[in-house]
Amino acid sequence: MNSARRPLISGNWKMHHHHLEALHCVEKLAFRLSKEDYARVDVSVHPPFTDMRTVQTFILAEKNVGLLLGAQHCHAADKGAFTGEVSVSMLAKLDVRYVIAGHSERRQFFGETDAGVNEKTKAILKAAMTPIVCVGETLEEREADQAVARVSTQLAAGLAGLKADAVGSLVVAYEPIWAIGTGRTATADDAQAMCSAIRSMVTAEFGPEAGLRVRIQYGGSAKAANASELLSQSDVDGLLVGGASLDADEFAKIVQAARF
Repeated sequence: MNSARRPLISGNWKMHHHHLEALHCVEKLAFRLSKEDYARVDVSVHPPFTDMRTVQTFILAEKNVGLLLGAQHCHAADKGAFTGEVSVSMLAKLDVRYVIAGHSERRQFFGETDAGVNEKTKAILKAAMTPIVCVGETLEEREADQAVARVSTQLAAGLAGLKADAVGSLVVAYEPIWAIGTGRTATADDAQAMCSAIRSMVTAEFGPEAGLRVRIQYGGSAKAANASELLSQSDVDGLLVGGASLDADEFAKIVQAARF
């Protein structure tokens, strides 16, 4: 973690917590985190769409809470006949700050493509929110020594057509697919190697300033027990946390690991 880049710890709740559970979770999380935490670390929570108004109302009501609201997904169109989808403008009206684009589960189960991720990334930026652009390889790709090539392809497609300033302002999340929900975690060295490669890719395509500014998260079975080691790596600027973010105590410990 480089002191020049403010760390971002994001909790992706996926399809968990109804609205009352969501309220209890953020209340408990707010109690566990201090002003010192918020002064040093950006903390976003990404609840299901049905919970977002509840979480937003709590954050607005509690003036001393520095939590930031995030979304797990969006549609690139501002409005239209897209049953079941939620637009970027709808999210912006709820004070959403971060939107995940291209999570591996969206790619795997819902057929999201690199081109679609690019379209969403541009829409999120246009709506003055920050995209968290996800990239990552499968176990087969890693074992075939194709991990960097796969991530490079995803990144180039996802950021295509963006200007350097926009790229420097967004977040890239490296999520090795083989380490999501499996309990298997890439080593800190593995995470650093790929995050460094991502930074090099951004620098080569968009220039040294964008490469220096872009924040790169690691996401893959991150938890309190390994957070400090992961965050000690020079190119790991934060964590995209899945299951461990559902437990307020555990998630607070992860956030606090980024203070040091």
